[in-house]
Amino acid sequence: MKFVVSSIELLNHLQAVSRVISAKNTLPILDNILFNLEGKKLELTASDLESTFITSMELDNVSDGGNIALPARILLDTLKEFPDQPLTFDVNTDTLAVVISSENGKFSIVGQNGGDFPQIPQIKEGEKSNFEIEADVLLKGLSNTLFATADDELRPVMNGVFFELSPDDITFVASDAHKLVRYKRTDAKSSQNASFILPKKPASLLKNILTREQGTISIEFDNKNAHFVLPHFKLICRLVEGNYPSYNSVIPTDNPNKLIIDRLQFFNTLKRVSVFSNQASNLIKLQLSGNQVTVSAQDIDFSISAYERLTCQYEGDDLEIGFKSVFLIEILQNLQSTDVVVELSDPSRAGLLLPLDDNNENEDILMLLMPMMINN
Repeated sequence: MKFVVSSIELLNHLQAVSRVISAKNTLPILDNILFNLEGKKLELTASDLESTFITSMELDNVSDGGNIALPARILLDTLKEFPDQPLTFDVNTDTLAVVISSENGKFSIVGQNGGDFPQIPQIKEGEKSNFEIEADVLLKGLSNTLFATADDELRPVMNGVFFELSPDDITFVASDAHKLVRYKRTDAKSSQNASFILPKKPASLLKNILTREQGTISIEFDNKNAHFVLPHFKLICRLVEGNYPSYNSVIPTDNPNKLIIDRLQFFNTLKRVSVFSNQASNLIKLQLSGNQVTVSAQDIDFSISAYERLTCQYEGDDLEIGFKSVFLIEILQNLQSTDVVVELSDPSRAGLLLPLDDNNENEDILMLLMPMMINN
């Protein structure tokens, strides 16, 4: 097995798929990347058993196909130090010895048998569902929801992004029981009603790779696994098993108190004032009255406090409500509009945050935040 490849091109592909490799693997083979050469196509595969990432490259100068697993860390650390130049990989498939020749030298490593690499889980034909989605739509869906996923060992269904498919739209949902995000796209559809929960790690890998991908992505899944086929990559992952909570039931529908405020101004005020909040609770208070909101925080233990007044448009009764500042800041950071609408009913019920200027008529985004008790 012998092939010539550009050092920079190989490094870019290896860096993309190597993100799936865990720091502590149960099987030593998983510290490697599988090189599989068929014809002029070189396929690179990395896995952590739960997720498998595959990319492929077209090569011009090849002789003899085959496969071998090569240590990811040594390859990446070496390739980072090369300027762009052709590298020749000469693999002895019997002894698993590999010689990498550059313009000025040779590097010898020993690989492992490619046959020991884990098999890719297949989608069961009888249980298969599939749909197609544009890369930019999927990227926006993941970017808007991923930050709201949980790290909850007791409720694993919360540790991922929920995809809800219908012939009318595709909805992405994430929640950690304190905050919830629902992102709906009417320009993306599925032929049937279906749903699945994509775990946080493969969702994050997808998000990273989608920034450089364009075109249509094909997704097929059953009740255990999903295959995402991108123009230059393929991601296979195990799905979170279980039923996602009924998220619509926690979204309050009757919210008579409505606040419209400049998002960036509100965000910067929260960042400043939250420095003075109690480190354990991160409690921040919003006092709404007239066309003014007072943002305040205090830490009695250290005798520090702060408040700032902001002008806004407010319709509703005078109201004081508390929120965890880190969550409110995170939500405002992930809303893209100039002004935001905050809808409230009373201090004990969830607040809704929505973008005021809806630039895309095909998208509908809603973010929800549970309040905190205020001890007067």
